[in-house]
Amino acid sequence: MVRRRFLLPASIVLVLLFVFYTWPAGDGDWLKSAISNKFDANVIKDDKYFWRKRITHFPIEEIKQFPTGVPLKLPNIQTTFPPEGKQERTTRLERQQTVKNAFSRCWSSYKNKAFMRDELAPLSGKARDTSAGWGATLVDSLDTLHIMGMHDEFEEAVAAAAKIDFEKSSLKTVNTFETTVRYLGGFLSAYDLSGDQRLLRKAREAGDMIYAAFDTPNRMPITRWDFGAAQRGEKQEASDNALIAEVGSYCMEFTRLSLVTGDPRWYDAAERIREVLQEQQNTTLLPGMWPITVSPGNKEFNRDNTFTLGAMSDSTYEYLPKMHALVGGLIPEYQSMYETAMETALSVNFFRPLLPYSPDILISGSVHANDAWGQTSYELEAHGQHLVCFVGGMLAVGGRLFDKPEHLTVAKKLVDGCIWTYTAMPLGIMPETFYMVPCKAGEKCDWDASVWKEEVLQQANEENVRDMEKADARIAKYSLPKGFTEISEVKYHLRSEAIESIFVLYRATGNKDLLDTAWKMFQTIQKHTETKLANGGVGDVTVSDRAPKLDAMESHWMGETLKYFYLMFSESDFISLDEWVFNTKAHPFKRLVRS
Repeated sequence: MVRRRFLLPASIVLVLLFVFYTWPAGDGDWLKSAISNKFDANVIKDDKYFWRKRITHFPIEEIKQFPTGVPLKLPNIQTTFPPEGKQERTTRLERQQTVKNAFSRCWSSYKNKAFMRDELAPLSGKARDTSAGWGATLVDSLDTLHIMGMHDEFEEAVAAAAKIDFEKSSLKTVNTFETTVRYLGGFLSAYDLSGDQRLLRKAREAGDMIYAAFDTPNRMPITRWDFGAAQRGEKQEASDNALIAEVGSYCMEFTRLSLVTGDPRWYDAAERIREVLQEQQNTTLLPGMWPITVSPGNKEFNRDNTFTLGAMSDSTYEYLPKMHALVGGLIPEYQSMYETAMETALSVNFFRPLLPYSPDILISGSVHANDAWGQTSYELEAHGQHLVCFVGGMLAVGGRLFDKPEHLTVAKKLVDGCIWTYTAMPLGIMPETFYMVPCKAGEKCDWDASVWKEEVLQQANEENVRDMEKADARIAKYSLPKGFTEISEVKYHLRSEAIESIFVLYRATGNKDLLDTAWKMFQTIQKHTETKLANGGVGDVTVSDRAPKLDAMESHWMGETLKYFYLMFSESDFISLDEWVFNTKAHPFKRLVRS
């Protein structure tokens, strides 16, 4: 039995009393979405915990406090759905149950063969620790179990997760970003869904551990963290070279943890990063966006020359509109940072590919800034990624939250681009990375096979790009669909980004065609990834049949991909985007909502 007491630390009680007695009548109801009314004091504060006892070498003189005030009444993200017909409901529930069955099968195999380990190898049945040995699949699956109504399994999983020991690590170097979005995010989400105090305690334990990586001279985080050195209490410094996604993506989890515990330390840590991001946003070689690599050690977020919304940058941008939703608009800088970044991205990062029948779709690429003789020029790299498919969902959220219909229009084209890329592959599954022929700006996008073939040879660094026989041979050898110049990574790692954006776009627009699209996508993925035990990644999506499977089932399969497929076929108001916001690992947090 979980102990629950009607006690709060004195400081939180005083804050709540101040809020309720100084704000206008009726405005205090929003607090129900922020703070549980049942606490065990030891959940919030435990000075005997190892990571709390660690000596702080660079203490903060003044902790930044979460802003006071009442959350704004934000526009709805979700559209209004019409009443569901009987046959529609039957079809939807059948599909939902099929997705749940796939998850249940994977969970059963994980439980029997790899419980409390990071991953199950779906072909060999072996257990693997790829994420510090803290049960990545277990923690990532907690909220999925609850969402799918598997409450007995959820209770068993919570009891097991409560035993995870964050004082030990199977890895010498811990990725603090991944630990934040997966473990802290997983515990917070499962807590928000269930109210189970054990999960709040684990969130606080994980938060205390990660917070130790911020004990640096400038309070910037160490993203690749020497776990042993930190345990020994040695002094630390942030690296001179880190990925922007790993530096800029602590804000959702840290802010939510501060809100539910009343401890502002984590919000303070995230806010210090946000301030640097904002200060330098318009000083980069591509003003409005941040480059892939930055220097947290020197607080320089503007010196590299490659800009993308994809891998290594993604969640920093993703979290801008989501933070606005999470905190009820109380930190308006997130809106301005999002709008500034997207104004730039919409002008340079997205391209329409040259394809047969000229579909009006978009792909998100990368931009290289070249600074010479005081002049900056920009070169588009027409490089697509499965990871970057999240952008359609991000723009749908931003378009609805900030009343920007042009963002929603681009979101639809980007989602259509990801759907098209799935269907264009021989296997019907999108590859990890690929290159395409971009249409030239200001010109018609009519299909021209000779232009495509020349680009195929150009991509291969061939001297004679007009040798059509050589182009045809290369196209045949690498199974290149029309429009693709190279498929640089032919694998599929059970990723969720495409179905994530389809789900968000469906909730934002109500377009019923997306239901059938999602169902076909699920069937295709299930067909080509199912193993005797669970599901494994695909070794090559360019083959027409019997694709080789990978002996790997990363935790995002059950924590993200199957969750989004399940929610796709749920009632439209279940985990409503007007009440919840998903972190980058598909863990939903309660939003601050003004009733």
